[in-house]
Amino acid sequence: MGWIYVIIGGLLEIGWATGLYLSEGFTKPMPSVITAGLILVSFYFFSNSMRMLPIGTAYAVFTGIGAAGTAIVGMTFLQEEINMMKIVFITTLIFGVIGLKMSDKKETEEKVAEEWLG
Repeated sequence: MGWIYVIIGGLLEIGWATGLYLSEGFTKPMPSVITAGLILVSFYFFSNSMRMLPIGTAYAVFTGIGAAGTAIVGMTFLQEEINMMKIVFITTLIFGVIGLKMSDKKETEEKVAEEWLG
């Protein structure tokens, strides 16, 4: 469940990071309100994930999803420059996030089993 929370939080981080851009420094009311709401909900899910996952891994995955996703949104929808170096580094970031998740699988399973069994 912790991984689901951190993934949802990371996806919502993409939304609020994009919202920060669209709100133009919180000068536009509607994007500002939506952004603030996304920040709160994103951190709610992220904070719940840290009860079940190691903090370093949870934070790295949360910010990795947000950073890669926001860069992709910027290139896809906000006319940001697309170049091979950006694609290489975003791909590297995604593989790093996947690697962190895979490396903590055993530790996370042991923690969940301990919580369930007492």
